[in-house]
Amino acid sequence: MTDTSFTAQDIAAFLQDHPGFFDEHAEVFATLQVPHPHGSRAISLGERQILTLRERNRELEWRLQELVRNATANESIGTHVAKWCCRLLSEIDPQRVPGEIALGLAEQFDINHVALRLWNLSELPATGYGEAVSEDVRTFTDSLKTPYCGTDTEFEAAGWLDSKPKSLALVPLRLEADGPAVGLLVLGSDDAERFTPDMGTTFLESIGQLASAALHRLNPASPKA
Repeated sequence: MTDTSFTAQDIAAFLQDHPGFFDEHAEVFATLQVPHPHGSRAISLGERQILTLRERNRELEWRLQELVRNATANESIGTHVAKWCCRLLSEIDPQRVPGEIALGLAEQFDINHVALRLWNLSELPATGYGEAVSEDVRTFTDSLKTPYCGTDTEFEAAGWLDSKPKSLALVPLRLEADGPAVGLLVLGSDDAERFTPDMGTTFLESIGQLASAALHRLNPASPKA
């Protein structure tokens, strides 16, 4: 007799080429033993398949729960954004719009510290939210194409807040999408994980666009974005 050795690849190829093998040799399938994935004992191939399916099922359940949590969080955010927008739309005095932007955000989204400075708006008083800001702040704000998020709280604008936060978001405001900035919204949190460098900024961009749209009331001669 000639000795013939088979590699694992040979056996796998044979089984793939002969899908009816275990139907024809059911007793082989029933007696096959494989290592337990989480122990040292051997189990049947059928048991191993059941364990694998259970693990996959747990993974799918976890993913589904994560989707449900995200959907619930997004629904809550949408509700708060709608309430904030209602405040902006219902304010009949343009001079009060900046306050509704800042205070409304603080209330609706439980933000610990909020500051807002505006410039180059024809109907904006030179005090309060229209208080003068440095040229450095204006230049920096113009350079922000998307909101900044992170734990670097040494920005000059962070000094506008009532106390030093542990994380920060800076949102530029523009009357036109590609136009110069007319303001900077500063959001500060006592939670270092609230605004992180790796977080998405889509929500903050939407907040900036909505706030900017409301600011047209303080610059009625400007073209609408």
